[in-house]
Amino acid sequence: MSLYLSLEIFSIAIPLLLSFDKKLRFYKMWKSVFLSIFISGALFITQDIIFLKLGIWGFNPRYHTGIFLFGLPIEEWLFFIIIPYCCLFIHYVYVLYSHAFSLSNRVVRLFSGLIIFLLLLVIVFNSDKTYTLVNSVLLILLLLTAVFDSHQVLNRYFISFLIILVPFFIVDAVLTGTFIKEEVVWYNNSEIIGIRLLTVPVEDIGYAFSLILLNLLLTEKFRNFFGKSA
Repeated sequence: MSLYLSLEIFSIAIPLLLSFDKKLRFYKMWKSVFLSIFISGALFITQDIIFLKLGIWGFNPRYHTGIFLFGLPIEEWLFFIIIPYCCLFIHYVYVLYSHAFSLSNRVVRLFSGLIIFLLLLVIVFNSDKTYTLVNSVLLILLLLTAVFDSHQVLNRYFISFLIILVPFFIVDAVLTGTFIKEEVVWYNNSEIIGIRLLTVPVEDIGYAFSLILLNLLLTEKFRNFFGKSA
């Protein structure tokens, strides 16, 4: 079994098992969750394929099974199913046990405005770096959408993301070469700022935030359509 696939199986094992917890009953949300994962996955997979063709990143054959679909290892396709599922699970566990604690709309707007301002500065000074530019623009658009969305997902997501970021960062660190001889996923250094946390490009934090935020926005939309238990 490839290292990449092993990481994914290890990541999904506990969230999948605990999805049947009698108090959380996360499995009852599967309709909304998997529809969201499918839609967001289509967007991010398309971006992945384009970035691969542009040489922005690539995959080390030493660490995947060698099964490809549209040029991407099958593990990369599974990434956009397994990782969002795990992160959504963590978010809704936090919602369940946070006793309704959430940030006020004013604080959310303040944080969002500050992040957008910083991202605009990043864009101005790094407009020649494709990965940085695309990530920054997407995050700005999603933040603006979330701020004006009636479901107010940012009120809790700003907090739950700090929890989500811990396991996400560990997985990403391994994928980018921390703790192993070579990276599973390599990045073209001319397309990123170049600041890394261990081996993780700093842009990946925004990438993670955008990926999960899009899934959350869609999940809440579908839950509203199907009913809160779906």
